[in-house]
Amino acid sequence: MPATEPVPVTTARSRLRLSIGAAVVLGLVVLSAAVGLGIMRGQAQPVQTVSIDSPAEEAAVSGELYVHVLGQVAVPGLYVLDSDARVVDALAAAGGTLDDADLQAVNLARTLSDGEQLIVPAIGQAGEDGAAAPIGDGLIDLNNADQTALETLPRIGPALAQRIIDWREDNGGFRSVDDLLAVPGIGDKLLSGLRDLVRV
Repeated sequence: MPATEPVPVTTARSRLRLSIGAAVVLGLVVLSAAVGLGIMRGQAQPVQTVSIDSPAEEAAVSGELYVHVLGQVAVPGLYVLDSDARVVDALAAAGGTLDDADLQAVNLARTLSDGEQLIVPAIGQAGEDGAAAPIGDGLIDLNNADQTALETLPRIGPALAQRIIDWREDNGGFRSVDDLLAVPGIGDKLLSGLRDLVRV
């Protein structure tokens, strides 16, 4: 019976190295697959993107309000507030009110709307809800009145009040009451009914 030839040591070592190498490669493949799966599972779902063309749209998307605070406050200006902000929050953002502010004319609990102009009157110049009210002579100042004050005028609804504000901002204010004729929707007949109620 012929004797079995011994396996050369170099061949055994080669096989051992191949086995170890194959195990390492297999381990790396398994590890890579596990990491890849974990990354895929951890990815956030895509969110819908919104195209924002104006600060007003940005405010609507982000749940914020742009409010213009004027009158008897420490730091008048434009402020960005939370969507559920109230008048008291706007006044706080503007550094608080001055000593001569008439807080009885301002409803501190009223909720604000985006694009609103909030005017805090001085004592003796008060109007409802912080509106830029009738000043001394009982007339509404077209260059200072906010939408709430303008809507108290006869036949002036929200849309027309906003047009008056837009015209005022686009043209640097009213120079005379007759400038109201340049506002879309206001004709001679409507102007005649407003002439004795407003001033510039």
